[in-house]
Amino acid sequence: MPDPAIHLRSVVKRFGEIVAVDGLDLEVPEGSCIGLLGPNGAGKSTTMKMLTAQVIADAGTIDVLGHALPGASKIARAEMGVVPQLDNLDTTLTVEQNLRVFAHLYRLERAERGPAIERALQIAKLTDRRGSKVDELSGGMRRRLLIARGLVHQPRLLLLDEPTVGLDPQVRQELWALIDALRSEGTSILMSTHYIEEAERLADSVTIMAAGKAVATGPPAQLVAQHAGREVLEVYGPPARLLEAEREAATAGIRTRRTGTSVALMGVEQRNGNLPEGVRRTANLEDVFVLLTGEEVT
Repeated sequence: MPDPAIHLRSVVKRFGEIVAVDGLDLEVPEGSCIGLLGPNGAGKSTTMKMLTAQVIADAGTIDVLGHALPGASKIARAEMGVVPQLDNLDTTLTVEQNLRVFAHLYRLERAERGPAIERALQIAKLTDRRGSKVDELSGGMRRRLLIARGLVHQPRLLLLDEPTVGLDPQVRQELWALIDALRSEGTSILMSTHYIEEAERLADSVTIMAAGKAVATGPPAQLVAQHAGREVLEVYGPPARLLEAEREAATAGIRTRRTGTSVALMGVEQRNGNLPEGVRRTANLEDVFVLLTGEEVT
């Protein structure tokens, strides 16, 4: 069995009195897409930065592509691609020039650079915009260029930090198709996100983080079955009605989550009596997320 692309064990990172990552265990099997799902401040971006040695862990062990960090971080970085949350493209250069700079930085041989750039342009569907300055591109095109830049050296591992943040749904769907294609080609992917649908759509397995800890790990469908069951009863009404529904559920031993003007009762598929009036629906990963983190989904 091949070694995992990423292996973290009991990793801790503190910033003064703040514990950003608290005893995190994480594994990315080779050729899989793993999602880090959590609200802002959960520790996702700090975890990503530790994997590239921009931030050094205070405790625990980190192995990336068989290299122990931070000691062998330079070797590991040469074999991985990184797509940051913030757009840091050089706006004074064209699309192709941005890729050419990174082909040099990744030390591709002269004969390899041209084909590598062409492949990256094709993957990101930017061939016809190769001569465009970055500031002439739409937000979706810039995000595709960030991904193409991280792929120019054909890395074994791709780190995606909030890859579709701030993009409209149509552009997000286009990027999901691109990420899905990379996974099908055997690229190992670790993707941090706070979009529930993104994690459910793309990830083979999800680690839900809250306050620096991993509170649940597993395939999305497995997490839903384990924590939310098959069916949820959604109860709507004024605050007093919702509080009454929560009390009734607690008496019956039913887990609940509050979201806005409703209370969701989990795992009601086998309970036909003694339930408040509401609307039944299929349980989903959002139920699990809110149940475990207490956070509204953005």
